[in-house]
Amino acid sequence: MLSRVLTRGAAAVSITAAIAAVGSSFLYYRWFRPSGSSPAGSMAAAHAKALTSPYPGSQVQRRPVPPEKISWAADWPEYDPVDYTAPYVLTNPPWADPLLGSEGFSPQFNALDGAVQRESLQGTYSVVGGVPRNPVGRTGVKGRGLLGRWGPNHAADPLITRWKQDSDGRRVTDKGTGKPILQFVAIQRKDCGQWAIPGGMVDPGELVSATLHREFCEEALNSLEGSGDQSESEKKIQELFSQEHLLIYRGYVDDPRNTDNSWMETQAVNYHDETGHLLSQIRLEAGDDAGKAPLCPPCAHLSIICSLLWGATQSPPIICSRTPTSSTRRKNYPSTAGTSPTEGVSTFLHRLCLCSDC
Repeated sequence: MLSRVLTRGAAAVSITAAIAAVGSSFLYYRWFRPSGSSPAGSMAAAHAKALTSPYPGSQVQRRPVPPEKISWAADWPEYDPVDYTAPYVLTNPPWADPLLGSEGFSPQFNALDGAVQRESLQGTYSVVGGVPRNPVGRTGVKGRGLLGRWGPNHAADPLITRWKQDSDGRRVTDKGTGKPILQFVAIQRKDCGQWAIPGGMVDPGELVSATLHREFCEEALNSLEGSGDQSESEKKIQELFSQEHLLIYRGYVDDPRNTDNSWMETQAVNYHDETGHLLSQIRLEAGDDAGKAPLCPPCAHLSIICSLLWGATQSPPIICSRTPTSSTRRKNYPSTAGTSPTEGVSTFLHRLCLCSDC
């Protein structure tokens, strides 16, 4: 029923209202699994990327974890995960925790530990043997992998949207449906070629709102260049970020870097340029860790949400609008979003994509 309501009404109501409806549906589904769905299947869907081998940036093979053994509640006395922390993380860069047992390092888990946020968006997590335990389940790897913090590693992802416009600033509608076409800013990662929402890690002591603004400027505006044009763009972005916005997801991220003891969490926030005037005056340009930065219709790159976060290196931003190919087109979405951030946000975007090919 929700999909029918959005299909009929999204063109007439504000984008924020449409986002709120889908976002609420996803959050409800996430915490209240519909009767009849398999707990093991739901767990596996929310934990698929965290089980991929080899571990990113290495040849380390995860201990295979069958779906029915993902949950820590499942008895598995033989479970013996591979112990791996990336060599660079062990050099103790500023964004990483020292080795456990290091002099002066006594992390306070499930709490704000000085400037480091060790509380989880999922709620209280278990600490077993002095180390945090992934709240979703086993991953086949213990240690920190590529992640700096024991426990939750917090990120923020701004979802910047507008309605597609022609050269005269008029809203473009789909020829088949007569409905407006939604676009969002995306970046292409340099390391793997995948598309993603601009975003990054929350620095110690930093407000999430500041992270959202900073990461968008760095990755989609190349603000590090400091040119005059970019300065004007940042003023427009500041105006956009000061408008009403909507939190569409907060919680665990199914990320290939996750381990039994370290995992990604994010807050995804939508900032919508209803008139399109702000984004039309912004020159999108990839930052030092991104290759492209276009504006895309949600149907063009659904895989963009397959991993909200991947790593430090990405490829320039785009405001693009292309017809979905057979490889990106998806049909017959369920009436509720999936069980993971990946499914939830991608389904949310799909519902807001009003072109006939979706």
